[in-house]
Amino acid sequence: MAGKYNHVAVLMGGWSSEREVSLKSGMACAAALKQAGYKVTSVDVDRNLAKILENVNPDVCFNALHGKWGEDGCVQGLLEVMNLPYTHSGVLASSLAMDKKRAKTALQSAGVPVTEDRVVTRQEAASGHVLERPYVVKPVSDGSSVGIFIVMEDDDIPPGLAIAGKPDDLLMVEKFIAGREFTCAVMDGKALEVTEIRPGEGYEFYDFESKYSDGGSVHILPCELLRDVKDNVRDYSVKAHQALGCRGISRADFRFDDRPTGTGELICLEVNTQPGMTDKSLAPEQAAHTGLSFVELVRWIVEDASCNR
Repeated sequence: MAGKYNHVAVLMGGWSSEREVSLKSGMACAAALKQAGYKVTSVDVDRNLAKILENVNPDVCFNALHGKWGEDGCVQGLLEVMNLPYTHSGVLASSLAMDKKRAKTALQSAGVPVTEDRVVTRQEAASGHVLERPYVVKPVSDGSSVGIFIVMEDDDIPPGLAIAGKPDDLLMVEKFIAGREFTCAVMDGKALEVTEIRPGEGYEFYDFESKYSDGGSVHILPCELLRDVKDNVRDYSVKAHQALGCRGISRADFRFDDRPTGTGELICLEVNTQPGMTDKSLAPEQAAHTGLSFVELVRWIVEDASCNR
């Protein structure tokens, strides 16, 4: 049975580098919402979105977009202007989380541990080592591990770095944190579970290809982690959600260096305001682990929608 909303427009696709991922999320959510009893219109978003939504006339928008324009406050601002309730985080939290440098400043102020970084141009990153190796290079504003390079102790500058974009594009260069990768979703202000993410066979780290290829990654849920460390991951995830002003469901990613010769550092990498939304995605897996089905999850997300988020 539907709730306070009846007709849901599921926004998906778009034109960011994460279009294909968004389409998968959107189609899965649309199917689940139909199963939950809603009238559903799937919208493959283009720059005429306002006109499309005027014609569709939904009660609410389920935002299944990923990446620029859909996850960075742009579409949220449009929906605010149109007075259309929408899911996930609002304008400010979305734009803040997408800007990795400003997000880290907010997280650090809230007591969430982050790692050393510098913001440089692509030309600067390609012309010499701007941090002591090993380090990570990634776009300041993008998601889904798009455009990430890891420069190890013996590596030269990645050969594609100088030609992968404009010379004055801004990149974030961060100290590389060795060890294991974990993630924790926050729903309605409460932490769900903690998942360990391991790259699949043949993948060096959890990059874009590893995330979205069959067999590219292994999700270990529940993860094998000391209780106090797991509690810290959950606590920091909630603090990060609150520090950025997130709404609905978000997901925070971490690295933990528990090697025998490691530093013991637990570091928050970033916060995803619109995590992947198929039944095999990380946040829905965690919700299922707590007893909430995928259909129940997307129904909750829709019923949580509003303006002024």
